[in-house]
This record gives sequence, structure tokens and C-alpha cells, in this order.
Amino acid sequence: MQYTDLVKKLKNKLSEKRFLHSVAVSKAAVELAQLYGADTVKAQIAGLLHDYAKEIPNNLLLHQALTFGIVMDDIERHEPVLLHAKVGAVLVAVECQMYDPEITQAIRLHTTGGKNMSLLDKIIFLADFIEPSRSFTGVEDLRKLTAVDIDRAMLFAYNHTLKHIVDKNALLHPDTIAGRNSLLIERPNLCYK
Repeated sequence: MQYTDLVKKLKNKLSEKRFLHSVAVSKAAVELAQLYGADTVKAQIAGLLHDYAKEIPNNLLLHQALTFGIVMDDIERHEPVLLHAKVGAVLVAVECQMYDPEITQAIRLHTTGGKNMSLLDKIIFLADFIEPSRSFTGVEDLRKLTAVDIDRAMLFAYNHTLKHIVDKNALLHPDTIAGRNSLLIERPNLCYK
């Protein structure tokens, strides 16, 4: 499918607010791809489609995960909204004929992150954090950091996510912790300010 066809499909699938967010993530992803020398077309498409399954009700996300053979952990069973990334990656392949494994992986990892993320994975993860409508304490610092060092920005985003989840007394997904640890193992100099 062409990008314009994907936009039309997504506009019919999502609420106006979620659709506008997706378009903004797509634009932010293209900017980051240009900055870091990644494939801009893949970034544009993955950014657009990253929340393809975000508005699917939790009970249906659980059902679709089972139907698609997605292995769920206890955290995802308890917090099914986390499955929107994994279910979305499968639905994008099936419903949009988007069989590019780099795009579907970036969609799958955009919520929790994970070990050994590719450049495209990091771009989509961060674009979701920094698109212009995002407003949280530290977002401007993250936007500036993203323009300088993608791995330092990833560490900032992981730390922000983990602190936010701990402050809410919510469940921590092991992929987020594994992603943060993997990043620090790959770049030990990030451990020091």
C-alpha cells in the first residue's frame, strides 16, 4: 500500500485524536531518520502505523493475541493495553499488506522497548515520545537530547517511563528493563553523566 492509502485506512480506523497523533509521530520519525541516516520511508510508515491497534478494547486485544499465537507474559495479561503493539504489528502485516520485518518490529517494540533495538526501533520509540502534542515534565529536554544522541535519548525515555510507572505503583514490563539494561551494556559510557 502507498502512504496515502495507509493514511486513508488509518483515518477510518482511529479516532481523530489518535489519528493526528499517528501522523505527528510519522513526521517526527522522518525527521529523526533524516538526522540519523535511517530509511525515511520505513520510518514514515512505521510512525504512521505504530498505534494501529491502540483503540481495540482490551478483551479483543487478548482474544487477537491468542488467535495470532502471540506469547503473552503475566504483565500483558494483567495490562492488555500493552498488547496493542504486538497485535498491531500483526494486523499491519495482514490488513495493510505490510510485510517488512523492520517496520513490524518497530511497531511491536514502540511501547515497551526491548533488547538490542535497531535504529528504526529507536526512532519510532522516541518519535512517539517527542511528537509536538506530547506534554510532560522533561519532554523539551528529551527533544533536545534526541537531536544530539539517540542512545542518550533512549536512556532518558526509559528512565522517564520507569519512574512514571513506579510512581503510579503499576507493573513494570520486563522488556523495558531489559531494553534499558541492554542499552547500558552496549554503551557503558551512558552510565555516567
